[in-house]
Amino acid sequence: MSNVLKGLEPGGVFKFFEDICAIPHGSGNVKGLSDYCVAFAKERGLEVFQDEAWNVIIKKPASPGMENAPGVIIQGHLDMVCEKNADVDFDFEKDGLRLAVDGDEVHAQGTTLGGDDGIAVAMGLAILDDPALVHPPLEILFTTEEETGMDGAQYLDCSRLSAKYLINIDSEEEGVITAGCAGGLKSHATLPVQWMAFEGTECRLDVSGLLGGHSGTEIHLGRANANKLMGRLLFGLNKEIDFGLVYVQGGAKDNAIAREAKAKLVIPQDQLGRAKEIIDACAQDIKNEYRTADPGVCIAFTEGAAYEGDAMTFASAQKVIYLLLNTPYGVQSMSAELPGLVESSLNLGVVTMDEESVTLTWALRSSVSSRKWLINDQLMYMTEMLGGTYTYGGDYPAWAYRSQSQLRDLAVETYEDMFGKKPKVCTIHAGLECGLFAEKMPQADMISIGPDIKDIHTPGERLSISSTKRTYEYVCQMLKSFGRLEQ
Repeated sequence: MSNVLKGLEPGGVFKFFEDICAIPHGSGNVKGLSDYCVAFAKERGLEVFQDEAWNVIIKKPASPGMENAPGVIIQGHLDMVCEKNADVDFDFEKDGLRLAVDGDEVHAQGTTLGGDDGIAVAMGLAILDDPALVHPPLEILFTTEEETGMDGAQYLDCSRLSAKYLINIDSEEEGVITAGCAGGLKSHATLPVQWMAFEGTECRLDVSGLLGGHSGTEIHLGRANANKLMGRLLFGLNKEIDFGLVYVQGGAKDNAIAREAKAKLVIPQDQLGRAKEIIDACAQDIKNEYRTADPGVCIAFTEGAAYEGDAMTFASAQKVIYLLLNTPYGVQSMSAELPGLVESSLNLGVVTMDEESVTLTWALRSSVSSRKWLINDQLMYMTEMLGGTYTYGGDYPAWAYRSQSQLRDLAVETYEDMFGKKPKVCTIHAGLECGLFAEKMPQADMISIGPDIKDIHTPGERLSISSTKRTYEYVCQMLKSFGRLEQ
């Protein structure tokens, strides 16, 4: 076990965070971390429950003098988004994260850090582990598969929870209290492909260097999407050249803005020079357009050896290019009621293919249900008109803002008392499990908070050490004040 974070404060939080980072826990691979949490509880004689989805509930009685205070659920999710730079040798299924400290920030070397949401798990364990902490009855809830459809929260039997109040620690900006969120779903368009013999020069087209980011909280920043850029580049070629498309793929997660995409092309020898000119011209346009929002865009066209083999038929390639180019992307509508809030959006996060088909995967989000289903219908209609198959799932509801909230009032008052300024209270254009909890536990009074984490879902993810300390102390101070709330 490394001790990269030893000496950081709060010591308990960073000790548990380093333990968590040593255990592979990408979405779909959370059993190890779930078992670690169960073992933690059993070692301390705490009541613990683990279900078949690997969700974990750990309960601890109130500290002396707090027995009559209402209970609280403190919640985070066990899984993380697994993204790495293309040149990094790392296996998320087996390897522990390689942590580093740079000034006030913790990051992982070449990969996502999983501060989203490992820091919530670390805080929950530290709260349970502190014998001196003043607190009401605690129900610490760790869910699973949040990043891939909130399957853990969907599966969870909420009758095992009795507390009325819930603090979700899955936000990434200190001083912000989130009190509502968008709903969403994941969708897939699959286009069948046919093949034909093709000869020419094998060429590689790569899009890289993009900032990427979270497809909810950063979709409004106007960053480029590598999959959409690939569609534009292929269309530019297609207007003048009958080329062969051998493969196209890009992105890694539906809820991460795609940072990289690649395609293998076969260009007729006599049109190779013109192909380079087209790509260069289109690349210059793209770099100019994104010089501020995404200045690192890199587009490379690499000539290879002579090629004799299969490529998609022109008809198949046309359909793939059409869908890449023409499906909507990014912000679709802004809220008229809450200025500055994105109301609906979509992100083409992943493009994959095999010998039989090409599949495009989107994350759709909206705080207005009807707009979410309109976008879904648009994608379905376009896909089916092209002879493809469209599926969707992982639908989760929005979390509506409550005009009256005792927990939110307590959170605001505590923040003002501790830091001498008002926190920002808002709703966000991202999916939180609070939407599902609100549906399953209609009486629950909830907030979402968290420390400063930059560039989540990317290898550039960084967790602020000082913000983690302040946020943890803030949560602990709220717990001390729970006696003021109604049962």
